[in-house]
Amino acid sequence: MENTKNTSLNTIVTDFILLGLPHPENLRILLFLIFFIIYILTQLGNLLILLTVWADPKLHARPMYILLGVLSFLDMWLSSVIVPRIILNFTPSSKAIPFGGCVAQLYAFHFLGSTQCFLYTLMAYDRFLAICRPLHYPMLMNGKLCAILVAGAWVAGSIHGSIQATLTFRLPYCGPNQVDYFFCDIPAVLRLACADTTVNELVTFVDIGVVAASCFMLILLSYANIVHAILKIRTADGRRRAFSTCGSHLTVVTVYYVPCVFIYLRPGSTSPLDGAVAVFYTVVTPLLNPLIYTLRNQEVKSALKRITAGRGAGSENK
Repeated sequence: MENTKNTSLNTIVTDFILLGLPHPENLRILLFLIFFIIYILTQLGNLLILLTVWADPKLHARPMYILLGVLSFLDMWLSSVIVPRIILNFTPSSKAIPFGGCVAQLYAFHFLGSTQCFLYTLMAYDRFLAICRPLHYPMLMNGKLCAILVAGAWVAGSIHGSIQATLTFRLPYCGPNQVDYFFCDIPAVLRLACADTTVNELVTFVDIGVVAASCFMLILLSYANIVHAILKIRTADGRRRAFSTCGSHLTVVTVYYVPCVFIYLRPGSTSPLDGAVAVFYTVVTPLLNPLIYTLRNQEVKSALKRITAGRGAGSENK
């Protein structure tokens, strides 16, 4: 099963075998259908958010919803990097992934994931300005600044993904090529390296830990100020409306950070829960984000109703 190329010194791995998710053979078709449906719903749900933000003038003129559209775009790509490979593992086709493909998948996953991390921080900062600095908000967070901040998040995410991919694949891989995981991720790939991985594990822990912890602390600081400002609002309806604009973001931040901490900040872990948590983080979370924002965000629901009503009226006029 191992595909390697002989050299005078050792054997060099030219591809990896992704063992996928462990499952009973009689559930193969059912799991294939479940993940296929999740993938389709994820793409449609996030595409709906994107189209709603783009089509509604009240939304695409506001930084909060520009950031939401970027988040949906990231979720679509993150799901596409991981889920099709999971679906493929439930078919009789080969489970091999070329060495370069493994590098690309690891890079893309950490690039998109870290960009999301930075984006959640920008979304918290946007809510902080809107609630704590309402009079200065149009000047402090305009469309141009929002675009610059989003571009910065993409650049920072690309740098982070490059560091992780470079550190992981600079090591020699000369023996087993079976990755006991459903995609090429750092902990699973490092277990196959023909060298000491202590430094890699330490750098991964520090790098991801610093990125996640710094972003999380900035989010907490933003929301501490937000809560303080909301408690000063005299009317119950005003407090409720202010909290409602933050509820969706707090929910998706929790869904993002808990699995991330569980997987990456426990070096050397081989817990069987890692796979289940990773499935939630990579497969379920991109599906939940559009649901959370459409169910909890009144403005998005109102925009969807306006778009639907407009199409209905247009068809009647015809």
